[in-house]
Amino acid sequence: MKNYLLLSILCLAGILMSCTQKHTRYRIGVSQCSDDEWRHKMNNEIVREALFYDGVEVEIRTAKDNNRNQIADIKYFIDKKVDLLIVAPNEAAAITPVVEKAYRQGIPVVVIDRKILSDKYTAFVGADNYEIGKDVGQYILNRLHGKGKVLEITGLEGSTPAMERHKGLTDVLKEEPGIEITASVDGAWLQSVAGEKMDSVFQTNKNIDLVFAQNDRMAIGAYLSARQQQLEKEMLFVGIDALPGKEYGVEQIINGVLDATFIYPTGGDKVVQVAMDILEKRPYERDTKLSTALVDKTNARVMQLQTDHITEQDGKIERLNNQVNEYLSRYSAQTMFLYACLIILLLFAALLAIIVRAYWTKNRMNMELSRQKKKLEEQRDQLINLSKQLEEATHAKLVFFTNVSHDFRTPLTLVADPVEQLLEDKALTPRQQSLLKVVHKNVHILLRLVNQILDFRKYENDKLELVRANMNLRVQLQEWSHSFQTLALKKHIHFVLEVNDDRADYLMAVDAEKMERVYFNLLSNAFKFTPENGTITVTLSTLTKEEGGRYARLVVADTGSGISVQHIRHIFDRFYQIDVNHAGSGIGLALAKAFVELHGGEITVDSVEGKGTVFTVDIPMTVVEEPSADLVQEPRITQQTVVEELEDMETEEQIPDENKECILIIDDNADVRDYVKSLLKEEYTVIEAPDGRAGLKKAMKYVPDAIICDVMMPVMDGLECCRKLKTELQTSHIPVMLLTACSLDEQRIQGFECGADSYISKPFNSKLLLVRLRNLMDNHKRLKQFFGDKTSLSKESVSDVDKGFVDRFRELIEENLADSELSVEDLGGKMGLSRVQLYRKIKALTNYSPNELVRIARLKKAASLLASSEKTISEITYEVGFTSPSYFTKCYKDYFGESPTDFLKRRG
Repeated sequence: MKNYLLLSILCLAGILMSCTQKHTRYRIGVSQCSDDEWRHKMNNEIVREALFYDGVEVEIRTAKDNNRNQIADIKYFIDKKVDLLIVAPNEAAAITPVVEKAYRQGIPVVVIDRKILSDKYTAFVGADNYEIGKDVGQYILNRLHGKGKVLEITGLEGSTPAMERHKGLTDVLKEEPGIEITASVDGAWLQSVAGEKMDSVFQTNKNIDLVFAQNDRMAIGAYLSARQQQLEKEMLFVGIDALPGKEYGVEQIINGVLDATFIYPTGGDKVVQVAMDILEKRPYERDTKLSTALVDKTNARVMQLQTDHITEQDGKIERLNNQVNEYLSRYSAQTMFLYACLIILLLFAALLAIIVRAYWTKNRMNMELSRQKKKLEEQRDQLINLSKQLEEATHAKLVFFTNVSHDFRTPLTLVADPVEQLLEDKALTPRQQSLLKVVHKNVHILLRLVNQILDFRKYENDKLELVRANMNLRVQLQEWSHSFQTLALKKHIHFVLEVNDDRADYLMAVDAEKMERVYFNLLSNAFKFTPENGTITVTLSTLTKEEGGRYARLVVADTGSGISVQHIRHIFDRFYQIDVNHAGSGIGLALAKAFVELHGGEITVDSVEGKGTVFTVDIPMTVVEEPSADLVQEPRITQQTVVEELEDMETEEQIPDENKECILIIDDNADVRDYVKSLLKEEYTVIEAPDGRAGLKKAMKYVPDAIICDVMMPVMDGLECCRKLKTELQTSHIPVMLLTACSLDEQRIQGFECGADSYISKPFNSKLLLVRLRNLMDNHKRLKQFFGDKTSLSKESVSDVDKGFVDRFRELIEENLADSELSVEDLGGKMGLSRVQLYRKIKALTNYSPNELVRIARLKKAASLLASSEKTISEITYEVGFTSPSYFTKCYKDYFGESPTDFLKRRG
C-alpha cells in the first residue's frame, strides 16, 4: 500500500511540474557578424517579435567582425541542432562553406542583410544594396549639379553590401563625366578606421566636394577627420543607415554634420515572420526586399519625431509584456497552490484508506507472525543441532586428515632415503639416474606438502610456535633470492631485489624457517603467473605505523595475469584455488598468512586483472636479547624443491625427422614431459609444449602424427586445446590422447565430446601408453589410404573437416588438370593454406606430396583417355597438363609399368 501511495505522489508531482513548465517548440539560432547599434536594433526587433509566437526560443551570438568567430558560432548552432539558423555573413567567401554545411544537414537558413556566394539557403531578408547605391549616385548628381569630386569610403572588403553599393554608385556616375570618384578606400564599417583612411587621403588630395561613406559611422569618422583639417565646411558628407537616437545618423543631419543619409532598414520583425512561415510550413517569399528612403534636412525632424514616438510605444509594449509575465507568474503560483491542495486531499484520503486497511489486517498479521515465530524457533533448533553435527564431522575429518598426513611421512621417508642411496651408486645407467632423480624430486615435493598440512593444522589448534632469533632480513633476502636467479634466466623474467635504504638496520627477531617459507611461497606464485619478458620486483623498506613501532615492509610485485575481484577476496582462504587448471594445494598462501600473523605482522594483496599482482608483508622490527652475537640465527635453506618444481626444463626444440613419426607432448609438468619423452624417443621424434596455447602453435607448425595432451593446464586446458585442434584445418586429422588425473566419467565424456581419440588416467602404465599410441598411429595410417582408394575406407572413419578438405582438393585438381603451370602455391591459395601447410596436411593424410598427387591424377586421366578415345599420345599429353610427350611417356611407364605405345598395341 505504501508503494501505491508513493506512486500516486510521484504521478501528481509530475502533472504539477508539467503544468508549470514552458514547452519549447522551436529553437532559432542567430549569428550576427558585428556588434554595433544597427545590429542591436535588429536583435531587439528579433527578440520582441519572437514573443508573439508561443514556444520560440532565440539564441543570438555575435562574431564581432571576425570570420573565425562566426564560423565557430554557426558550427555551434549546427551541433546544437537548432530548428532554424539566421545568418548575417561577415564576408561572403569565408562564410559560404559553413552556411552550405548547415543547409545540407537539413537546417533551414535565413540569410539577412548580407548575402553569401551560393544559393544554398532557404530565404533572404534585407534591403537591395545595389538600388541603395544607385539612389546615392542619383542624389550626388542632383546635389553637385552634375559636377564635382567624390571620395567613397566602402565597408568591409568581401562583404556583399559593400560590393553591391559600390557597383550601384559607379553604374550611375559613370554616365556623368562631370562627376569624378577621386578615390575608394576600405573603412571596414568602423568610424575609427574611416577617420584614419580620411587622414591618409588628405595627405595627397584635399580637393574633395563630397564624401560618401557606406554607413553613418564611417561618414561621421570622415567628418571628424575633416574638421581637424578645418575642411568640414568645404565638402558634404553622405552616409547610410539613418538610425534614430543620440549621435546617430538622423540626429547628425539635424546637427549639420551629415548632409544626407539613406534608411537601411533592420527588418528584425520581418526576419522572424519569414522564419516562422518556414518552420510552420506556410508559403513564404525566398527573397524579401526591404524598402529604403532618403533622409535630409527636409524630413529629418519629422523622422526623429516619428522614431521617438515609436520608441515610446516600444517602451509601453515592454511594460505591458512585463505585466503579462507577472500575471502569468501569479496564475502559475495559484495553479500550483490549487494542485497542492488537491494532492493533500488525495494523500489524506489514501492515508485514511491505509489506516482502515491496516486495522483489518493487523489481527491476521499477528496470527501469522506467531505461527512464523514458532516455525523459526524450530528451524533454529534444527540448525543448532546441524551445526554441532557439522562441527563434529569437520573436526573428525581434520583429525583423520592429519593422521593420514602423519602416516604419509613414514613411507615417504622410507622412499626418500633409499632413493638417495641409489643415486650414489656409480653403476647406474644415465636413464636409471634420470628416473631416480624424478622420484627423489617428487618425494620431496610430497614431503613439503605434507609438512604444510601439518603446520596449518598446528596453527588452527594454536600449537604452532615461533622460534625467534635475531637475523639481518636484508642479507637473508639476498641469499634466498639467489635461488631464483637461474629460474628467472630460464623463463626470461626480469627479477630484481631493491632495498630502499642500504644503510638501514634490518636486524630483527623472526622465525627464519617460517619467514623463508613465506618468501618462497610468494615468489613461487609470482614466477608461476608471470609470462616471459615479464618483471618480478621485490622491495624491502622500513616504515613507522600510527599505532607505534617500526616495521619492515616486504613487497613482491609481478606483471603477471593478475587476480579478478571475485577471487582476490578468498586468496588467503585455506584450500582455495582460482581455477582447477592451476596446480597447487590451495594451502600455501593461507599458511603464509598464518606465519605472518604469528609474527604480529600483516599481509595484504592488491591486483589488477591482466596487469599484475602485488603482495605486501609488514613485520614488526623487534629484537631479542641474546648472550652472544654468534648465536644470531642463520636460516637453513629448505625450499630448494620449490624452485625445482617451478623450473620448466625446456630442451632445444627438435626439428621432426622425416624418417620417424612425430609425437607432440603437451603438459605443464616438465617431469611428466621428460618421462613420456624417455619412453618414446627411441621410436619417435618427440617435440614438447608446456601449455595448450603453445601446443596448438607447435601442432600447426609441425603437423605431428599424434598428440599426447594433459587435461589440467594453465593458459589453455587440454579440453579447449583438443577442441581447437579438431576444428583447425591443418590439425583436424591428428589423433589426440588425453592424460588426466581425474577418473570421473563426466570429464571423460567432455574429452570425447571435444574430439579426443583416447584417454589414459594418471598414474599410467608405460606399456599401456605405448600400446594405445601405437593403435592410434595404425588407425591414422588407414586415413592415408582414403585419398588414393575411396573404397578402402568408410566415410565414418574420416572427420567431416578432413573429408571436405580431400573432396575440395580432388575437385581443384580435376578443374585445373590441363593447366601445365599449376603449382602447390596455386592450390594452397585456393585452399586457404600456405605451401608448407598444404604439403604437411596432404602428406599426413595420403603419404604423398601435392605434386605427386597431381601427377598421379594426370596419369590416371591419360590412361582413361587412351582406353576410351581415338586421340593421339601427343594430344592426350597436352590435354592432361604435361609439357612434353617424352616426359609424359617416362612418367606413364614409371607408374603403370608400360609405355603408352605398348598399351595401345596391347589394346589394339
